[in-house]
Parts: sequence; structure tokens; C-alpha cells
Amino acid sequence: MLGDIGEIIRGNGMQKKDFTNEGFPAIHYGQIYTKYGLFADKTFTFVSNELAKKLKTANKNDLLIATTSENDEDVLKPLAWLGEKVAISGDMMLLRHKQNVKYLAYYFQTEMFQLQKAKYITGTKVRRISKDNLAKLQIPIPPLEKQKEIVAILDKFDALTNSITEGLPREIELRQKQYEYYRDRLLGFGK
Repeated sequence: MLGDIGEIIRGNGMQKKDFTNEGFPAIHYGQIYTKYGLFADKTFTFVSNELAKKLKTANKNDLLIATTSENDEDVLKPLAWLGEKVAISGDMMLLRHKQNVKYLAYYFQTEMFQLQKAKYITGTKVRRISKDNLAKLQIPIPPLEKQKEIVAILDKFDALTNSITEGLPREIELRQKQYEYYRDRLLGFGK
């Protein structure tokens, strides 16, 4: 269970009105599904250093989790935090663990995980999962070396499907080869 692989810590006290242009890096729960992808090492927002002293903070390799949303899909959206200390808001939790954080984030996106979390979502307009129910969710934990291998493969697919600089040129190259193959086959007339 998720609660067995690390410590789950609830965020606290930060609101959007607390944002500043500089100061201590901060992430509001709503930004996890509006501004971030699956992993990040820099924030879009900051809070004052005074406020940051009162807030819960995530460390490098913590898994940040949005626990509240207006739709079920965004409940428990993960963010693998790869940067230095960052302040976190309420309505999100962090999982402090000794696993590969990107492995955990990728697993949170699987259909198996999505089906599992559905039975723990409560609320009508605002949908959420409690800390106790988050701790009950099952997640397979292979050895760290295997997690690293899985992440390397998924990172490569992620780059190919989401990167305009890597994925698109490679896809164009493959389609060009496919085009040439079929052109030569179709117009070769048995040669």
C-alpha cells in the first residue's frame, strides 16, 4: 500500500493571493493539473520567505499529489518533484519515499491505478481523496534497478510523443521511409 512505502504529508495554508514574483519556490495544488506535466524541477510561482517558514515543504524526489479537483480524472494527479525545496499548498499531499519518483508518477497514470482510486473519491462538486484512503492504494514496487529501467523506457516514449524537437522529426523520418517503400512497391510493377 502507498502508506507502507513512505510518509504521506498534507500541505497547508498557501493561497493564490500569497504568490509573489520572487522569493521561496511554491506550488499550489491547482497548478499540478494546469501548469505542470508529470515532472518538474522549477516552479512558476513563489511566496515570501516569511510565509514559506510556516508551510510544508517538499524535497527533491518527493511525489506531489493534487488531492482535490472538480473532476475525477485530476484527483491524485502526480508531480514528480526533481528540484530543491518547494512550499506546497493545502489540498495536496506529498509522498516522501525511497523509490524512483518518476516510476511512481508514471504508475499513477495507469488504468489500474485510475480504477483503484475511483472507489475512494468523495464529494459532489469538489472531488477529493483523504489521506487515509490515499494510504490504502496499492502500487507494485519492483526493485529500484527495475524501476530505473521502466522509467528509462517510458521517458523515451514520452520524449518521442511529446517533444516537438525529438518526436516530430523522428516521426517525419519514419513516414518518409514508409512513403518511399510504398511508392517503390506500388510503382515498381513487379520489378
